[in-house]
Formats: sequence, structure tokens, C-alpha cells
Amino acid sequence: MKNIISGEQHTSQSYNAELEALRSSVLAMGGLVEQQCQSAVEALVKGDQEMAEQVAKSDYAVNEMELEISAQCTDILARRQPAARDLRMVVGIIRMVANLERVGDEASKIGRMALKLSENRDKQSYQSEPQHLGEGVTAMLRGALDAFARMDVDAAIGIIARDKEIDREFKTLNRLLMTHMMEQPQRLKNMLRVNSCARALERVGDHAVNLCEEVIYLVEGNDIRHLSFEEIKRRYMS
Repeated sequence: MKNIISGEQHTSQSYNAELEALRSSVLAMGGLVEQQCQSAVEALVKGDQEMAEQVAKSDYAVNEMELEISAQCTDILARRQPAARDLRMVVGIIRMVANLERVGDEASKIGRMALKLSENRDKQSYQSEPQHLGEGVTAMLRGALDAFARMDVDAAIGIIARDKEIDREFKTLNRLLMTHMMEQPQRLKNMLRVNSCARALERVGDHAVNLCEEVIYLVEGNDIRHLSFEEIKRRYMS
């Protein structure tokens, strides 16, 4: 039977089942984190106090999934002693779930800020400004998970390419909020909270890039985490 993830042949059906279960666990964790991000942005933009509170308290589920997947990986390493692509897959997944856990942390942070903003009921704190940024990074996260599900290097590179656009949008939003802070210093605290949400979203985009780098590592066997995007393009898009 061929392993869907690595493409290698294994005589043990139970080994294949373990590897496939590991892959499914990562995708399930990714789906949960993606939903957290969507809810966090919605709670922020709409000033939804109940949703904000739910998101703020939901990171425990992501933390539990990270621990479970890490335990699965440790068990496979200990019992199966994987080599070649299988070893790379397990190592890559350990790094992927660490990134997903951090995305969950950022979503929870946005939930906490959104909750404080909703309690203050300051309609001029510009909390809807990060909506487009939030939609962009959530799409990046979704694309990264899809690239992992399909082991698609081209799709992963396409997601990485979006990071510069996200960075530019964050910087533009940061300048806009700074201008509002100077014009309306009485709203400084709330605008700082909005800016904190925007920074958290920018970091979600960075973690989506990290996930895509792991996809390339899994498929190609090359660790590209410290390469510039121009170097990545030269290697894989020539």
C-alpha cells in the first residue's frame, strides 16, 4: 500500500493508518484554527461580545490538539523509527502544529481585544478597519492547509507570495490608526487595541507562510525557512 503523504511503500497497513491519522489530525486542527480566526475577525468588526468571549476562551481546544498530535508523532518516532520521507513528514508536522497553535494564540488575543472593545461600545475606535486584512490572512491560512492536504508545492509558493501584500496592508493600516490616535487622543486606548488586533492578524499571515514552507520541505526535502522569496522562486518557479 502506498502512503498518501510520502509516496513510499510500506508493508504494514497499520503504519499507513497511523500516518494517515496523523495527516487527518493536522487538517482537523487546521480547520479549528481557521474557524477561530474567522470568528475573531467577525467578533472584532461587528462588536459581537458573545462571539469575542467564545474566541478568547477557545484556545484550550487548540492546545489540546497540539499535545495530542505531538504525542502521536513521538509515538511514531519511537515505535516505527521512520526514515527518509516518513521521518521528514513527522518532523515537518511537529513544526506545523506548533505554528497552528500560535495562530490559535493570535486568534484568542484578537478575541480578548474585541471583547474589551465591545464592552467600551466606542463606535469610533475604527475596529472595522482590519476586516480586509483579516479576510486576507484567513484566506492565506486556508490556502496553506489546502496546499498541505494536496502536497502542492506550486500552491504553497503562491501563498508565500501573498505575504508582502499583507505586510503592506498592515503598514498602511498602522499609519491610518496612528493618524486617528493623534487626532482623537481620548480614544487612544481603544485604537491601540485595534492596532494590536491588526498586528496579530499580520502574524497569522506569517504563520501561514511557515506552514507553506513546511509543505515544500515535506515534498521536496529542502528546508527553505531562511530563504528570501526571490530565492524560492528561482529554485521552484524557473
